[in-house]
Amino acid sequence: FKMYYQLYVHSHTAMVGPYPDALNYWGGKNAYYILHDSEYWRLVSPIMLHAGIFHLLCNIGVQLDQGAFWEREWGSIPWLIIYIVSAVWGSILSVIVIPNSVGVGSSGSVCGLFGAKLAEAFCRMCESQKNDQAKLSHDILCEQFSSTLCSVILILAFSFIPYVDWAAHVGGLLGGFAVGMVLFSCKVKTWRWRIIWFLTGCLMTGVGLVLTVVYMHEEIKDDVAEEMQDVCGYYEEYFKNAGQEYQCNCMLMEDE
Repeated sequence: FKMYYQLYVHSHTAMVGPYPDALNYWGGKNAYYILHDSEYWRLVSPIMLHAGIFHLLCNIGVQLDQGAFWEREWGSIPWLIIYIVSAVWGSILSVIVIPNSVGVGSSGSVCGLFGAKLAEAFCRMCESQKNDQAKLSHDILCEQFSSTLCSVILILAFSFIPYVDWAAHVGGLLGGFAVGMVLFSCKVKTWRWRIIWFLTGCLMTGVGLVLTVVYMHEEIKDDVAEEMQDVCGYYEEYFKNAGQEYQCNCMLMEDE
């Protein structure tokens, strides 16, 4: 049994943040609680938690830069829909691919914003180019698509370094793209493409969610390690075997 947040057991020197048992108690992604105890709110709550100061600052930096710009461009409600849906998709894929880990962070939602921007540019690039203004708009959209795609490739490249939940990043990216197709197809001026991309987005979103949720319950539920039920106990045993003392920090001890 290997948890992604073994790294942050020494978080005061690594990420300068709380211990993983505390993150689990506060609402980190825990596949056992989600699938066995029906704590589905844990599909969203991890975006409000971070492993440490460095982790938090990295995500805040991206959100204050690109995230805030896109919120002004799209509006707060579409932005929030994309952000939450991407969080759910990211957590679901993380549960499927990396079930025996405690996961936190908003980077899945951030990746979803990039995915939605790709969807917006993709949808609107199909619009008519009958006049100079339309051609200029098309060129701008192509440039936005290219720059966003480069950013996505860079993010995905860093997603596969140790202790990074790459599944949450990929899931958030796919979720953002799917819901982005639904939202931004409505802004396409050509009615034919508007209907095509809207139906495509609905199909991607609906089928994707249904298939992943069913697979998560049918195939992953029995594969989740029993140790995920008692994260405090796991770390106490982990340190005991390493010849060190460890006291649970999540305020769950019975004598408290």
